[in-house]
Amino acid sequence: MGPQPEEIRFFGRTWVEHDGGYTWRRVAVAAGALVAAAAGCFVLRFAYEGLAIADVGSFVNVLVVLMFAICSALAFRRTWDGFSKRPDPGTQASLRGFMAIGFVGVLLAHFVRCFSEAPGEKLRRQEYATAREQYERRANRRTGNPSKKKRKN
Repeated sequence: MGPQPEEIRFFGRTWVEHDGGYTWRRVAVAAGALVAAAAGCFVLRFAYEGLAIADVGSFVNVLVVLMFAICSALAFRRTWDGFSKRPDPGTQASLRGFMAIGFVGVLLAHFVRCFSEAPGEKLRRQEYATAREQYERRANRRTGNPSKKKRKN
């Protein structure tokens, strides 16, 4: 049987052979990520207008804009790096709030990545190829039924 490929969210295992509507799924994920990022920016605009109505001052307005811009840029980078190597679970858990603030960056990273492949496909493909290779090596070493081997007396 051998190792099974890992599923990718929204793609299942279609990334292995690029079948089962893989191209349309990439288009849908890219469009969904872009629409969600635009909707998020729209909500952030309302939040910014709320700050303006509350008259908190220009310093706070600038800080809020900078916070979302910087968090989005850093979240984009961390998400982009996560497509090519497995992130450390401890670090990932500690940065959960930071990634939530920079959600626009996460969505834009998924949007951009869908132009070349399913997000995380390259990493999963490398891991799957390594697992298959290790399985083949182990399977080739163990051939036959060991109880039927001739014993030398």
